[in-house]
Amino acid sequence: MRGANLANRHKHPPYFSFHEIADYQVLRDEWGMNAIRFLMTWSAIEPERDVYDAAYLDEVAKRLEWAREAGLLVVLDMHQDVYGEGFDGDGAPRWTCDESRYEDFVRRSPWFVNYTNENVIACFDELWASDALQAHYVEAWRRVAERVSDNPAVIGFDVINEPHWGSSETSEFEGNALSPFYEKVVEGVRSAAPEWLAFLEPSVSRNLGVPTKLGPFTFDNVAYAPHSYNALAEAGNGFDPTQRDLLIKNLKALSAEARALNAALWIGEYGGREDHPGITEYMDAQYDGAAAVAASTMYWAYDRDDSYGLLRPDGSEKPALLDVLVRPYPKRVAGDPISYEFDEATDTFTATWLPDDTIDAPTVLAVPLRRYPNGYDVACDGCDFEAGDGELVITALSASSADGLITITLTAQ
Repeated sequence: MRGANLANRHKHPPYFSFHEIADYQVLRDEWGMNAIRFLMTWSAIEPERDVYDAAYLDEVAKRLEWAREAGLLVVLDMHQDVYGEGFDGDGAPRWTCDESRYEDFVRRSPWFVNYTNENVIACFDELWASDALQAHYVEAWRRVAERVSDNPAVIGFDVINEPHWGSSETSEFEGNALSPFYEKVVEGVRSAAPEWLAFLEPSVSRNLGVPTKLGPFTFDNVAYAPHSYNALAEAGNGFDPTQRDLLIKNLKALSAEARALNAALWIGEYGGREDHPGITEYMDAQYDGAAAVAASTMYWAYDRDDSYGLLRPDGSEKPALLDVLVRPYPKRVAGDPISYEFDEATDTFTATWLPDDTIDAPTVLAVPLRRYPNGYDVACDGCDFEAGDGELVITALSASSADGLITITLTAQ
């Protein structure tokens, strides 16, 4: 999967952004993407204790139908930042923590330093310790699944965004609190949507470079769902191209962690600002790092803003972002994907995979028209292929190398 988050505006009332069905279609038809990470919040679903907002879920269902019509896959994300709305963040409803915690809170900048506030920490501690609160969280997710599980575009659920450890030791949090929490939520969701994939994030400490302590899960059909950001770029300094190798190395480490969990690797967030130095090199490194380990990626975010959004406030595109993000990639592979790469200097794309003769379906590459407006040439020994609308459909007839691998190359005309 290669796509984008929808969207930052989903975090706060009215919990939806500008997107109409045509905007969903832009993702696939113009930018060649095939998936979205659709943000929801617990506050929107259960604004008061035991009161569930059916009208909100109906609006979610309507937008997920737009995604289906646009040919997009959907991963639902229960988002949180700084615990919840009581701290000027998003996620948990106010009723989930004592009101005195909100009254004593003083917001600071930048926003993420508020995770160190003792009141925010106390609310996280309550969530991880309270069976009753977790039961409410599970029920909120179950109601989502019950409402939209009949939509085939929805393939899975990201249980919680960037879970924070509260006052726990970071080395113990994932094993003692987060993993049991995941067990409860996955069981609850799959009671209504048994086929959904579970997209499970490590502790937010993984963003700081701390390797995950998550262990293999007792259930299957899991995607490991970390995020990929560069610390200096996140601090507002832009991307230093000398950090490229470190970023790619981290993505390789995330891939190793996914394999240890017997999970696929899905990067739920990455992104940057068009006006920051090194943005092209930054997004290029993200693409190359993910390609080297055949990871799925979701850009943050499909918004209209002066920040990380793909569009400017007036709705026009940000060329510095889209020119580097809109690239070919393998959408479906009839076998095991090995890697893919793109040379922006020559617009040359190469993909390599190990074919599986038991799979009848073809391999499908996304080839966005924006990247190849004048067409492209295809080189692939032992392949039959057919170009379609923004796609290349390939039937592998025989391996093109002694190690059994298939390699295909696209070059601009």
